[in-house]
Amino acid sequence: MPEQLLKKDFYFDLPEELIAQDPLEDRSSSRMLVIDKNTGALEHRHFTDILEYLKPGDCLVINDTKVIPARIIGEKIHDVSAPGMPGAHIELLLLKRRENDIWETLVRPGKKAKPGTKISFGQGRLIGEIIDVVDEGNRLVKFHYKGIFEEVLDELGSMPLPPYITHELKDKNRYQTVYAKYDGSAAAPTAGLHFTKELLQKVEDMGVKIAHVTLHVGLGTFRPVKEENVLDHHMHTEHYILRQKDADIINSTKDNGGRVICVGTTSTRTVESCARDGRVVASEGDTSIFIYPGYKYQILDGLITNFHLPESTLIMLVAALCGRENILNAYKVAVEEKYRFFSFGDCCLIK
Repeated sequence: MPEQLLKKDFYFDLPEELIAQDPLEDRSSSRMLVIDKNTGALEHRHFTDILEYLKPGDCLVINDTKVIPARIIGEKIHDVSAPGMPGAHIELLLLKRRENDIWETLVRPGKKAKPGTKISFGQGRLIGEIIDVVDEGNRLVKFHYKGIFEEVLDELGSMPLPPYITHELKDKNRYQTVYAKYDGSAAAPTAGLHFTKELLQKVEDMGVKIAHVTLHVGLGTFRPVKEENVLDHHMHTEHYILRQKDADIINSTKDNGGRVICVGTTSTRTVESCARDGRVVASEGDTSIFIYPGYKYQILDGLITNFHLPESTLIMLVAALCGRENILNAYKVAVEEKYRFFSFGDCCLIK
């Protein structure tokens, strides 16, 4: 592994107009830049062409986490006996459930959010009390409500879109994969947004196995790398689950000479976190794995992923698979060809 890796070496110039603000009407109609991980050779295709690049005996690994409507806006309570009375606006972003009704949150503005502060959401339908300040200045909030928390949140919350998306999302389901199952993410595993149920069925029908992992995506995925030497970057942790039946699918694929192709960087981080001597071990826990050039993949053979931010940990992960020069050249071509970038944008297949 390198002793030093400079952030500036992962910079590329991206015109703002190439940042996709809205999802395409048809999920699977996005463009797909195919990159040969060994030679860097490029092909311009569409996502529905993915069937031409998969083979019977391959395994597609998908992240079945579900984005919760984690952004809620309320008012600071001045008089505890009158929770509906308006106070200063406070916005919460739910990051991780710690236990029962206690969540780790990002609070804006932070200076108004000291322990003991109480916040009313939906005219008192939901009350949050800040009980502690933890890593990165995040707050632990204990919630009080009547009924089922998930139903209350669905009523009061909105989708936590990334900061580079400024348009309002008209349909919540468009920031959700068609196979989303387990609540817990503050951001979507966006590479999976390109799949429709029909296309996934075609993948299975051709003899490709589907393995599920669950990794709850945190906002740390958008945290910029601030240190000039990338190796000094503090990587965020995210909770993952790899179940035994899915570990068996991945291991049998490797044993039989098939390829393991991950859909997204979150699936990638999960299988590599579970890797032991070229196989995966079913497990559940928190991972802070940081993948950058010099890393040797144990499980991953190919990757379907969106276009990532300059100088981000995600472009470094991709560069570890196909080389820094190859990925920067691919991104340069993608900019010239006006591919759509980031969460609602087009995708890459690295094979």
